[in-house]
Amino acid sequence: MSDEPRPFRWPTDGNLPLEPDLEQWSALTDTVKGFLARALTHLDDGPTLSAHQTGDLPSDTPHENLEEYLRALFDSGFDTAHPGFMAYIPGGGLVTSALADWVIKTMNRYGTAYFAAPKLAELEYQVVRLFADWVGYGEHAGGVLTTGGSLANFTAMVTARRAMLPENFLQGVMYCSDQTHHSVMKAANLAGFSARNIRVMPSDAAYRLQPEPLLEQIATDLRDGYLPFLVVASAGTTNTGSIDPLPELADICAEQHLWFHVDAAYGGAFLLTKRGRQRLVGIKRADSVTLDPHKGLFMPYGTGGVVVKDRDRLIEAHELRGDYMPDLDRERAHLDPFSLSVELSREHRGLKVALPLMLHGKQAFTDALDEKLDLTDKLSDALRAIPEIEVLNNPELTTVVFRKLPERDAEAENRAFLDRINAGNKVYLSPTILKGHFVLRVSILSHRTHDKELNTVLAEIQRALP
Repeated sequence: MSDEPRPFRWPTDGNLPLEPDLEQWSALTDTVKGFLARALTHLDDGPTLSAHQTGDLPSDTPHENLEEYLRALFDSGFDTAHPGFMAYIPGGGLVTSALADWVIKTMNRYGTAYFAAPKLAELEYQVVRLFADWVGYGEHAGGVLTTGGSLANFTAMVTARRAMLPENFLQGVMYCSDQTHHSVMKAANLAGFSARNIRVMPSDAAYRLQPEPLLEQIATDLRDGYLPFLVVASAGTTNTGSIDPLPELADICAEQHLWFHVDAAYGGAFLLTKRGRQRLVGIKRADSVTLDPHKGLFMPYGTGGVVVKDRDRLIEAHELRGDYMPDLDRERAHLDPFSLSVELSREHRGLKVALPLMLHGKQAFTDALDEKLDLTDKLSDALRAIPEIEVLNNPELTTVVFRKLPERDAEAENRAFLDRINAGNKVYLSPTILKGHFVLRVSILSHRTHDKELNTVLAEIQRALP
């Protein structure tokens, strides 16, 4: 057979066997590789937001032309892989991680228990231990890889509830700031808590949780007969990238005997950098930490994790066994993902994190994150030099929040300003509401975003000014 890529040809009866033969399999993979190679090669040439904004599926089926079908599926919506995509918290999408996922999903090993795939279980545990080491945890720490930060926060919430509250937990109270990611409130709701159990504290001028009002609210709740049990701090808010005062909050949790959870989905990867470690001092005092490799480690979406200082707490909150399951070694519970999370049937998740780290090396990620911090500082300084622009934060991570100084209607003017920036289709920014004001955000966290894209976003902002 020739080594040249072959276009895929469907069987004459139009139906592909459930187990394609080697030639069919090779042709399929060649077609998909060609589609992906052309898509990645031309990322810079394409728009950040497609002109096609409908959910209408392609009229042709894969039987007609597989590559055309795939291209049609991806011609609408945001191009989140684009180097100019700087909205929300960008996801990276390393191809080396995607390759690992391809292998795992093709081999289809059962990824939830040590007995089913011992080496894969050990690999996933090594990844968890690596994350725990970055946080600064000891040898008895544990954790689990999840689909993202939302499931990680839910896992931590349930663990804290089980560890800190009685069986009848409805007097329990948790605390967070008005800048906390909405997944924390959603996790609380799913864990059985209503709005009366959640204290959303006002943030300070730097958009951080304030220790003094928090301490006062805890005292009030204790007097009123509630059971304070959890404080959730942010190590990188979505709105501004702000980092809550972790040492002071850790002190309060220690004094008040509360579980201390840090949502570091955005900021956790910056522990690889010197600046990140300085800004995240105190994180190792947390009882649990959410991490999100699909952000700062540039992995594909669907890659998250949570680490817990005392892995026994995680196991106690999640381990249940059915009669249909084998008699497993209880000493290996920290290696069984089903004992550590809500999931039973799941794929193995360790390889898609481990393979990129092995192939690229830790330093490549450190250098990339340092580059993003440098780009953010340059952007912040450049925006402050524009008289019509007001920068609203001192970036601790890689998000800059700004607005056009209003002439009449601040919200209407800034909405129109954002629309003009994005209309150029060279960059894509997102807004948020900050302290009641409509503002614009630039978030720099793609491994593909470099000085060229920084110059582009500045040029697009200048172009969009009246």
